[in-house]
Amino acid sequence: MKILMADSFDKSLPGRLSKFGEVFTEMERIGEADVILVRSKTKVTEELVQKAPNLKLVIRGGVGLDNVDKKACEAKKIKVMNTPEASSVAVAELAFCLMLSVPNRIVDAHNSMREGKWMKKELKRTELFQKTLGLIGIGRIGNEVAKRAKAFDMTVIAFDPFVKEHPIAKMVTLDELLAQADYISLHTPLTDETRGMLNGEKFAKMKNGVVIVNTGRAKVLDEDALLEALKSGKIGCYATDVWPSDPPPEGYALLSAPNVLMAPHIGANSNENLLRIGDKICEILSKGV
Repeated sequence: MKILMADSFDKSLPGRLSKFGEVFTEMERIGEADVILVRSKTKVTEELVQKAPNLKLVIRGGVGLDNVDKKACEAKKIKVMNTPEASSVAVAELAFCLMLSVPNRIVDAHNSMREGKWMKKELKRTELFQKTLGLIGIGRIGNEVAKRAKAFDMTVIAFDPFVKEHPIAKMVTLDELLAQADYISLHTPLTDETRGMLNGEKFAKMKNGVVIVNTGRAKVLDEDALLEALKSGKIGCYATDVWPSDPPPEGYALLSAPNVLMAPHIGANSNENLLRIGDKICEILSKGV
């Protein structure tokens, strides 16, 4: 078996995979690959699939398959798998980190200290305690966020068309969630139904000053409407780890917009998660291609 590691994984993974066959990283050898391992950077397009006549399996280390052309793979009878359960804790912890950073003014506090300022009076904090968190999507990651929110004594509500009941979150309609939530955390896949689902009409239904945390998919929000809502203050802060591309295009307006907290798509980049992804990849390959 020949295994192409197209993206970065834990440094121990090539050695762990050697028992299954030859492991290499050179994309120009894709024509030899029986298996290709990707994360977010490499796009498994129809063009790439055409260059890989021996390809039998694509494994995406992470949640979702947005960067894999599943139809092109299906046409060539190439199996496609991912490792969604591996990343749940890592992404949930980052979502909660972003949610904590906003009301605690962590970035402003750090930067002001670096600048030699003592802004103890100016930097007023608020608490997550007894605030309402609305989860849009409550699958594996949303469930982990709900657990952490409950520990902070938040009221947790959720909208998910595929979930009727949840042990922590009260399930509500999307409009109910938008009207009630002080914080909204996005954990929905990007589909035809979810693309641009949060638009100007939906923003108008939210509380003034709502905080939106996005560790899901960037294109779930209408970008133009988001920019307007940030400028007007309707959205108090947009804290995001996800972008329309990695990295976002040069001059991307959100990078210079007000009331934004940003991270460079590091949600799945914990050392522990990369090891879990490697465990799952080995498990998949142990069953044969």
